[in-house]
Amino acid sequence: MSYGNYIKEIGRGAQGSRDLSTDDARQLYAAILDGGVPDLELGAILLALRVKGEALDEMLGFLSAADDRTNRLDMPQGRVRPVVLPSYNGARKEANLTPLLALMLQRFGVPVLVHGLIEGFGRVTTAQIFRELGIMPSASVTQAQATLGEKGLAFLPLNALAPGLHNLLALRARMGVRNSAHSLVKLINPFAGEAVLVAPATHPDFIELMRNMLAARGDRAILLRGTEGEPFANPKRRPKLEYIHDGQVDVLFEAEHESLRSIPALAEGADAATTAKWTQRVLDRQTPLPKPIANQLACLLYASGYAEDFNQAKAVVAVEVNALSATAV
Repeated sequence: MSYGNYIKEIGRGAQGSRDLSTDDARQLYAAILDGGVPDLELGAILLALRVKGEALDEMLGFLSAADDRTNRLDMPQGRVRPVVLPSYNGARKEANLTPLLALMLQRFGVPVLVHGLIEGFGRVTTAQIFRELGIMPSASVTQAQATLGEKGLAFLPLNALAPGLHNLLALRARMGVRNSAHSLVKLINPFAGEAVLVAPATHPDFIELMRNMLAARGDRAILLRGTEGEPFANPKRRPKLEYIHDGQVDVLFEAEHESLRSIPALAEGADAATTAKWTQRVLDRQTPLPKPIANQLACLLYASGYAEDFNQAKAVVAVEVNALSATAV
């Protein structure tokens, strides 16, 4: 494969470069994920794509190649679809509530697979908070499958799920900038069947691209502006929550824009220990569940098939929230 031809297409700058076709993008990314591209050409390709910006057809090709190299899990038994939470950014300013969302889904009997990084390089990861709560990462896909069946919740590190993507993410420390893999990992759904992906967009301009990708692939997903890139709704002000399924997009909740009437009782710090203690207080009904998280939970109960319709999902969550509020101190 001549990588110079690819670089010639995508490496002429933001104005002169041309987008790759889906097939060319898939072939190129397959070679990248398989470790077949020399370092010099690999660096040129990744930087050219970053300068040019990835187009829809390119990202669909990249994701297709990544799918082919992602280890698969079998669908859990039962009628409820599993939920997939990609957790790759961690917390820097506010507490990371991805573990809370996962544990609330587990409480309702919805199987949850969280995949992501263990180390946060200065940020607080979901894996670190899970560890404080006594939930350890799975060492392999086989172990994650067993844990999911036994407990309904598993955390699978990216290096066990998709080693090629993990290697690409690791290049950030060497190159100093992000690459396409940082976006692709948030769209990985490892189940060999229909599951619900929570797709957190890091930047507003990427929401449209993710929406178009998910719709084009016929995926089932909840799309939102992630909180610091994590897949949970901002507990202070709800983002738009969109349900993508069968190639169409339904807005389940519009974004909140008005000024806050009251500030929810959140964790006093963003470190793993403090976040874990606060999360446990919510689970123990000692602290109210923030309303935006409750709204997102309703969306996922509906999308997973736990509830027959969206109104029922909202009613079920309202009962849970009222119970939490009634016993909170």
